Amino acid sequence: MRSLGAVALLAMLVLGSIGAHAHSVFLRASPGVGSTVRTPPREVVLWFNQKLEPSFSTVAVTDAGGGRVDAGGVRVDGNVMRVSLRPIGAGTYGVTWRALSVDTHTTQGAFHFHVRP
Repeated sequence: MRSLGAVALLAMLVLGSIGAHAHSVFLRASPGVGSTVRTPPREVVLWFNQKLEPSFSTVAVTDAGGGRVDAGGVRVDGNVMRVSLRPIGAGTYGVTWRALSVDTHTTQGAFHFHVRP
């Protein structure tokens, strides 16, 4: 019986420490990753599983030629990061993000979406 209790305690410690040190995970975006939309979006919104540190979390949106089409001024509210877009037309757009979660871990990623009216 003692060894079963020790195994259970060890499992709780290991699993507990994994959760405490997990990085912020990108969950979804609007427009969606790889999606095609008919109406040009006014903003890009990204959701994460943890609260983000606003001062060190960024997102940039570029056109096919690499020119910035976001209006700057990334806004972070809890676990949501958003940036407004300048007026855009048909084309493929890239989103590059970097997120610092409040547990001080940084994650980053990129994806594309398409506008096809």
